[in-house]
Amino acid sequence: MYVCMCHAVTEDQVKKAIDAGAGTPRQIARGCKAGTDCGSCVRRIQALLGEHGARPCPTARLAAKLGLADPEAEAAPAPVAAAAPATLAPVAPLRAA
Repeated sequence: MYVCMCHAVTEDQVKKAIDAGAGTPRQIARGCKAGTDCGSCVRRIQALLGEHGARPCPTARLAAKLGLADPEAEAAPAPVAAAAPATLAPVAPLRAA
């Protein structure tokens, strides 16, 4: 599967870079340029790094430092209070032109 469409970098290439010692998205980018163009693949690269024991992304570290909840831990949405049903205005029928 492709991780970086801009530079045609596959998941296997990123995993090989991680196995070779890359521990950050920048180190991955130095080897294969993944994440250096549009940046849409950086989160996937960070996830692959995390799966292989590398440090978490800076956003996750900052959230932990500030005592904010982990977004993955909040997977279940909060219950929504039932609202009163809205009254719909009558709609006039369409006329053929």
